[in-house]
Amino acid sequence: MADTTEARTARKWNATRLPDLTGRTAVVTGANSGIGFAAAHALAGAGAHVVLAVRDLARGGAAAARIGGSTEVRRLDLADLDSVRAFAAGWDRPLDLLINNAGVMMLPEQRTKQGFEMQFGTNHLGHFALTTLLLPQVTDRVVTVSSGAHRMGDKVIHFEDVNLRGSYGPTRAYAQSKLANLLFTLELQRRLTEAGSAVRALAAHPGWAATNLQSRTANPLVRGVMAVGNRLFAQDDRAGALPTLYAATQDLPGAAYVGPDGPAEMRGAPTLVGRSAAASDPAAARRLWTLSEELTGVEWALAAPVR
Repeated sequence: MADTTEARTARKWNATRLPDLTGRTAVVTGANSGIGFAAAHALAGAGAHVVLAVRDLARGGAAAARIGGSTEVRRLDLADLDSVRAFAAGWDRPLDLLINNAGVMMLPEQRTKQGFEMQFGTNHLGHFALTTLLLPQVTDRVVTVSSGAHRMGDKVIHFEDVNLRGSYGPTRAYAQSKLANLLFTLELQRRLTEAGSAVRALAAHPGWAATNLQSRTANPLVRGVMAVGNRLFAQDDRAGALPTLYAATQDLPGAAYVGPDGPAEMRGAPTLVGRSAAASDPAAARRLWTLSEELTGVEWALAAPVR
């Protein structure tokens, strides 16, 4: 039989190829909409017990009802470190999979409850604190959702002013937060390896997926362009969730980065993808970790094995 395009497409990985996840527990942040909802839906459909970690319990409950299966809803506001600590303090059992999915995108300048720039504070610092606090109970892996936008902006972490006071730009701030996601994954995996842990840290990006994030950007012109792009080019949220699901369930090396296999990584089936040189810098990753500990007051808790 000829190897047709249709046949090749059918062989590509998709959510129907998820393994049986019965007996496994997953936490998905921002699971009430977009790719977080799609990922939670797929994981629950494969048998996992899925915890929807969301700011709005009513919206989370409605999402859980749509998902069905074994789900529960817990409150988590990543823009408030007190909420992050409360979520972690209330966790009392092993956790197979933590998916750091929630995020905000290209907002007008805003601050978190503790005064951090909103995109860096939510997308990176909130997930940094959550992961570090839950890590002693994580048994399999941590997947953090980044973006191709990590290649945009200044392509650096502004260590002397991560809050971008006086130099704020919505795209600059978003790009910094997504670069931070990848550097966090890199350093987390280094520390896990050094500690002799079998837990893996991985990252994923959805390509261009049509979600509600684009409708909240600061610039009306950008919102209009994104709305047109969503209609013409974007994948739906289910396709956008595939790289996350692939990273969460397939046998991949630590610190791997998964994205779509199509042109410019905008759409397609999940595959291992590259990252920028800035996102591969171990010195920057270590410096970001140290800064994140200082800003959040949450420190690394896994000890290296005695040799």
